[in-house]
Amino acid sequence: MTQTVKCISPIDGSVFAERDLMTAEEAGEAIARARAAQEDWAAVPLEERIKLVLAGVAAVGAMNDEIVPELAHMMGRPVRYGGEFRGFNERSHYMAQIAKEALADIEISDDEQFRRYIKRIPHGVVMVIAPWNYPYMTAINTVAPALMAGNTVVLKHASQTLLVGERMARAFHSAGVPEDVFQNLFLSHDTTSELIAGNAFDFINFTGSVAAGKAIEIAAAGTFTGVATELGGKDPGYVMEDADLDAAVETLVDAAMYNSGQCCCGIERIYVHESLFDSFVEKAVATVRGYKLGNPLDPETTIGPMAHVRFAREVREQIAEAVAAGAVAHIETFPGDDGGAYLTPQILTNVDHGMKVMREESFGPVVGIMPVRNDEEAIALMNDSQYGLTASLWTKDVERAARVGDRIETGTVFMNRADYLDPALCWTGCKNTGRGGGLSVIGFHNLTRPKSYHLKKKN
Repeated sequence: MTQTVKCISPIDGSVFAERDLMTAEEAGEAIARARAAQEDWAAVPLEERIKLVLAGVAAVGAMNDEIVPELAHMMGRPVRYGGEFRGFNERSHYMAQIAKEALADIEISDDEQFRRYIKRIPHGVVMVIAPWNYPYMTAINTVAPALMAGNTVVLKHASQTLLVGERMARAFHSAGVPEDVFQNLFLSHDTTSELIAGNAFDFINFTGSVAAGKAIEIAAAGTFTGVATELGGKDPGYVMEDADLDAAVETLVDAAMYNSGQCCCGIERIYVHESLFDSFVEKAVATVRGYKLGNPLDPETTIGPMAHVRFAREVREQIAEAVAAGAVAHIETFPGDDGGAYLTPQILTNVDHGMKVMREESFGPVVGIMPVRNDEEAIALMNDSQYGLTASLWTKDVERAARVGDRIETGTVFMNRADYLDPALCWTGCKNTGRGGGLSVIGFHNLTRPKSYHLKKKN
């Protein structure tokens, strides 16, 4: 019997899309085609590969009017926010801009006796396992530079955003990227693990949960396949006494609540200097009370349902546990809260690190806010986490931000902004957030391997 995978819409719990899963044999045949196509693809001049990839990106952009409501149906993001094409396009074009320099040979010497240099060689077949929360932008972070660098790509997308990979592949093929060079596969977890363990891929990039990341690393053990992971997060914000309070509230609250809190680098805990604490909380609460929870297809909706009922259940449990332990919940239940995927956004005070909501990933519209006395206390609290993706610092003093940033265990340090991925900077994490790095020149280096040439001209 053919197995299927379904996307259950958070709007109403209906089945929005369903696709047949490939058998291990069918998947193996597809990967074999990708491997056979890779040498010819790598032989295509870099400028032509870049041109084809950017044409594929543009073809995705041409679908945006269809993509925006489709995303609302699949994962609940309100249509008023217009989809992901701006970041999708920005990241692709930046990687295209730096590709020639990032992938250039490193010349060591070329004299009468020797020519010595290092080339960047594509890995071969790259597997991209993409998440549902920003399904286009997270996928393109690896898909675009991997293809530009001469790899072929196999994309497996999350079931919650079942149609994204299909759309991307269709767009890229329409733009001239060969079908075997970029493939979207519908695979079960078991088949994926079997393929990884069987050394089917030359590099794997995964974005998702810590548990799933561990499962992929276990499957890859002994194959010597490179694995890059971006896993959980519990990103902090720290508001210092000299911060622009209104800007800090506006940015940090948005970073905590946008996309119903389902952002890889969303703000999940905030530490505010005690002199600003009461004012910050008052303004933050007023901001959240102004949100409209509802159907994401309604242009008036500012916060939609979480992508799945089980995700909302976890957030509700964290909030309930915190309140039972003494936390104060500041937001009254919204009219649109149905006890299921539609969840009231929440601000909590009187919280501490003994509570799950301040320690474990929430990945939902809730944030705990704590007062701190000074930088030392804030640094200790920010580092009291198993995760390390980003941290957002708010101050007028750039040098102070740099000093504090040097002591935070994180992949990215923001000052006076949050929840943004700059394609010129390496997107990376530490601790249980994972390892590896995407975008920037480092992203190209991680999607290729060095190969050294030591050519002796005379004996």
